[in-house]
Amino acid sequence: AKGPSAFIPLGEIPQEGAEGSLRRLLIEAFGWAGRVDHVAMVMGLHPEYLSSFWKTQYLLLRMDGPLPYHKRHYIAIMAAARHQCSYLVGVHMGEFLQVGGDPAWLRGLHCAPQKLRNLNEINKLLAHRPWLVTKEHIEALLKPGEDSWSLAELVQALVLLTHYHSLASFVFGCGIKPEEDQDGGNGCWTPSPHSDSSPAPEDSTGGSGGKDAMQEVEMLMERMKLLQENQLEEEGVTQEEMETRFELEKTESLLVPPSDILDPSLQSNVRCFVEDPEFGYKDFTRRGEQAPPTFRAQ
Repeated sequence: AKGPSAFIPLGEIPQEGAEGSLRRLLIEAFGWAGRVDHVAMVMGLHPEYLSSFWKTQYLLLRMDGPLPYHKRHYIAIMAAARHQCSYLVGVHMGEFLQVGGDPAWLRGLHCAPQKLRNLNEINKLLAHRPWLVTKEHIEALLKPGEDSWSLAELVQALVLLTHYHSLASFVFGCGIKPEEDQDGGNGCWTPSPHSDSSPAPEDSTGGSGGKDAMQEVEMLMERMKLLQENQLEEEGVTQEEMETRFELEKTESLLVPPSDILDPSLQSNVRCFVEDPEFGYKDFTRRGEQAPPTFRAQ
C-alpha cells in the first residue's frame, strides 16, 4: 500500500492540501521537526490528539530541561530499541546527529557513556515488566558518584522512556512505514505487514509465511467457535475450564511464540542498543501463583 501506513488507505490520510486547523497543525509540525513525518500524517486523522502529541513532543525534546538535547534523543533510541521499533530508532538516530550527538555512540549501547548505560535495567523493566520496578532501582541511579543522575534528570529520562515505549505501540498498531530518507541511509523498517517498498527477509515471516499465518488464524478462529458451541451443549462447564481450553488451543496452534525469543530478523541498527535481549513480557499474574509485589509511588 502507498502512503505512510500499511493499514490505512492513502486517500484517507490528510494531505498537504489540508485546510483549517489541521493545516495549521501540520505547518507547526513542520516548523518543529523540519518535516511532517508519517506519524504526524497518520495522527492527523485526529487533529486534537495530534495537537496534544506535538506539544508533548516539543516540550520533551526541544524545550529547556535538565538533559542535553542529544541525550534526550539517545534515550528515545534506547526505549524504541527495547520494542524493536526500528522506525523510531532511525528517526532519532538522525535527530541525535542533527543536535550534535557523537556518531560513535550510534555504534551501540556499549559505546555510550556509563551514565546512559545505567538506564538499561530500568528501561527494560518499564518496557516489559514495569511492576518489577522497586525503589532500589531508583536509589541506585540517584546514588552519589561520577555517573549518578540528579532527580530532575532522572524524572525527564523516565518520562522519555515511557513516552517512547508507548509511541512504539502506535507505530506498530498503525503500520507506520519508514520515510523515504530512511530506506537507504539507516536501513530502517517497521515490523508491519510487508509491502513492496519494504520486502521481508527470506528467513522471516515474509512470502508464504504470511499466508501460513493467516491460515493458522482461521484455524484458531474455527477452533474457538467449536469450543463456544460445545459450551452451549455441555452443562456445568465453568469459565475457568473454558479459559484453560482456549490456552491449550492457542498453544497448539503455535500462533503465539515465547516472548523471550528475539526476532531473528531484527536488524543490527536496533540490536546494538539492546542488552539482555531475551528479557521480555511475562504475564503480570498467573492463576495459582502469588501476585508479584508492586511499587506504588503515588
